[in-house]
Amino acid sequence: MILELLNLAWIFFKIGLFTFGGGYAMIPLMESELVSRNLIDINTLYDFIGIAESTPGPIAINMATFIGNHAMVDYGILARILGSMVMTTAVALPSFIIILLIASLGSKLLESKLVTEAFKGLKPTVIGLILSVSVGLLIRLVFPLVSFKTLSFDFSSFKYQSLIIFALLVMITFYWKKISPIKLILISAILGIIMYTIL
Repeated sequence: MILELLNLAWIFFKIGLFTFGGGYAMIPLMESELVSRNLIDINTLYDFIGIAESTPGPIAINMATFIGNHAMVDYGILARILGSMVMTTAVALPSFIIILLIASLGSKLLESKLVTEAFKGLKPTVIGLILSVSVGLLIRLVFPLVSFKTLSFDFSSFKYQSLIIFALLVMITFYWKKISPIKLILISAILGIIMYTIL
C-alpha cells in the first residue's frame, strides 16, 4: 500500500509540476499518466471531472482528492483518507515551491526576457490542451463508446439527452450573458434529472 501511495504521489507531483493553465490543462496529463497505467479507467476519470467541477474548490485539487480516495478503496477508510490527503498535497506542492522561489528571487525573474518568452510559448499549448479536453468531454458525453486512443468508433450508444442538455445550456449562456456558474450547475442538474428520468 505504501509503495502504491508513493508511486501515485509522485505521479501527482509531476502533474502539478508540468501543468500550466489550470485544472483543465491538467486533464490530458492525468489521462496520460493514470489511464495508461491502469490506475483509473477513462470513464471514472471523466466522472471525476464532473464531480470536481461541481464541488467547491480548484478542479485540480478536487480531482487529486477524489482519485487519491478512489485509488485506496481496497485498503479501508483510513487509507482512503490518507490517499486523499497525500494526493492533494502532492499536486499542490509544486505550485507552492514555485511561488516560494518567485517570492524569494523577486519580481525580476518574472520580468526577465527568458521567462516572458517561455510564457508566450506556453499560451498556445495551454489553449490546445483545454480545447482537446473540451472536445473530448463533449464526445464522451454524447458517444461514450467512442475512443480516439484505441480508434474504436462505436456510435451505438448515442446519448441524445446529453446533447440536448448541452445545447440548452449554450442557448442559456448566449441569452443571459451574466448568468452565474452556480445557477448553470443547478440548471444542468435539474435538466439531467428531467432528461434521464423522463426520456
